[in-house]
Amino acid sequence: MARYAVSKRADRFRLEFRAVKRASTHLMFTGDASAALELYAATFPQFTVTSMQRYGPGEPGTEGSVKLAEASLGGHSLVVIDSPVRHAFTFTPSTSLFVHCESAAELDAAFAALSAGGQIFMAIDNYGFSRRFGWCADRFGVSWQLNLE
Repeated sequence: MARYAVSKRADRFRLEFRAVKRASTHLMFTGDASAALELYAATFPQFTVTSMQRYGPGEPGTEGSVKLAEASLGGHSLVVIDSPVRHAFTFTPSTSLFVHCESAAELDAAFAALSAGGQIFMAIDNYGFSRRFGWCADRFGVSWQLNLE
């Protein structure tokens, strides 16, 4: 059972759960997880897959597809799977990975790689809140917001 603390102040109400060890973004694919991991590793030098389990013979998923992978991008934890079940939903742009890039060249290259075969929501530009920003979905449907620091 999770332990929690409630903070009541006139200006806010906050519930703090103390049982959380870490939080990760979970990406559920239906057969494309390996290709997505390869794209992300090729796009971001700091992207690392820290563990990988694949479906074997007789298991519910397609043999060789990703049962469970853990990855890291700039210190952010990702959990990646290939679901053996087809769902009536996929990724939505309302949830995206927001990546702070160190240079315009890094941002441009990442945007080109990620948007290829995908969709551009906001082309790279100065939008006032950022001097250089772009928002796209990759060919797998995962949404990416790239921002120049």
